[in-house]
Amino acid sequence: MLLAASCLFAVPAHAEARSNTVFVIPIKGMIERGLLYVVRRGLQQAEKDKAQLVVFHMDTPGGQVGATEEIVQLLISLPDTIKTCTFVDKDALSAGAIISVATDDIYMAPGSRIGASGIIGLSGKEDKDNEENRVLREKHESALVALATSAAKRHGHDEKVVEAMILRDVEYKIGDKVISPKGKLLTLTDLSATEMVGEEGKKRPLLAKDTAVDLDGLLKKLKLTGAERITLEITWSEHMARWIELFRGLFLLAGVLGIYIEVRTPGFGLPGILGVICLSIFFWGHSVAGLAGWGEMLIFVVGVVLLAVEIFAIPGFGVTGIAGIVCILTSLIMAMIQHGPGLPVYQVEGSQIYSAVKTMSFTLVASFALMCVLAKYLPQTSLFRKVMLTEAIGGGEATETVQQQPDLVGLSGVAQTPLRPSGIGTFGDRRLNIVARGEFIDQGARIVITETHGNRIVVESAQDAANGKEA
Repeated sequence: MLLAASCLFAVPAHAEARSNTVFVIPIKGMIERGLLYVVRRGLQQAEKDKAQLVVFHMDTPGGQVGATEEIVQLLISLPDTIKTCTFVDKDALSAGAIISVATDDIYMAPGSRIGASGIIGLSGKEDKDNEENRVLREKHESALVALATSAAKRHGHDEKVVEAMILRDVEYKIGDKVISPKGKLLTLTDLSATEMVGEEGKKRPLLAKDTAVDLDGLLKKLKLTGAERITLEITWSEHMARWIELFRGLFLLAGVLGIYIEVRTPGFGLPGILGVICLSIFFWGHSVAGLAGWGEMLIFVVGVVLLAVEIFAIPGFGVTGIAGIVCILTSLIMAMIQHGPGLPVYQVEGSQIYSAVKTMSFTLVASFALMCVLAKYLPQTSLFRKVMLTEAIGGGEATETVQQQPDLVGLSGVAQTPLRPSGIGTFGDRRLNIVARGEFIDQGARIVITETHGNRIVVESAQDAANGKEA
């Protein structure tokens, strides 16, 4: 009786029932971190539904190494009860090939290709220009080969085939037949990938198990025609997030440039609004992609609020504005760092932090350089003169810009409007856009110009200026 009872209780522990479901995850277009979130969601849903098979329906030219490695790790961590396969509809090149060998089986459509997984640089060429680039590239190649060959070995794929796809210096032969000559990355067609190789009696497909015309043909070969097929639907927000991820550099540059222009000019206008919108789009895309969480967005909002307080409520530019900028930059860096779901923030690779800081540094330098170019040439354009404020607040005579009156320091005048901190001042027959330094200045108070920075004219009350000279 005890033996029978133990067997009864042992069955659920060792035999987990699987539903007769095939879960299809599309891998289309470039592989980037936006797609990583989609794949993660699909695998979690397939695991929750106890799917019998997960099919990667693939047509991709490749993509980011980091996102590829994350997807491979997700496949490695799947329970053994869920079988996986890749159906190469047209191309599984570069990153697509590496993901394919991390699945149990590979099937290919007629005329499809798989392979050519070498690492390339930002320029689209191999980074062999100098010793530093060569060493860095070899370091990334070594890590990628280790992960890819480990995944291939787990699923019974030939490790040498994977190496020949990633490393140009590897020659792969089976007997006297050269599969991949040295100096060339391996790319296989459906015919060569399914070719039977090896000794008589031990022949095996080179890489792909078989060919199939389409998904229906694949399920027929797998004897799963009666299974329920669920195709992962990519939402519109996930589509948008993938586009935002692809162009994240432009959104980041535009956002930082807009904030920088706002800090350098009085008041708050179109550049600041566009900057905040671009950074908000950047955060929204990274949030949908599973990169930026509530913590990063909260820090970003705090930074924007501090910066707004500095611009609108506190005269000059000091600790509050600096704290706001630091919060914004910190949140942007955190949003570019990928960490696994459920892991604490501090458990991230140093290389990711370095990459995020490098990207942010490049953005800041590019923003400053672009700002210098705009400051020099934009005021001379007709478009700039149309959008610049030329009428005094409330109507009346036009105000002058610093470019028209470069020698303004020391001029005395009267605050035409309250300076909180920006407004209009009259200096004789001149009306100028000005910003107060120090405390707010009431309308009608005597003022003195103390500094000019581009379009920014800084004034103090005449009394404060006199006290400063006496001191």
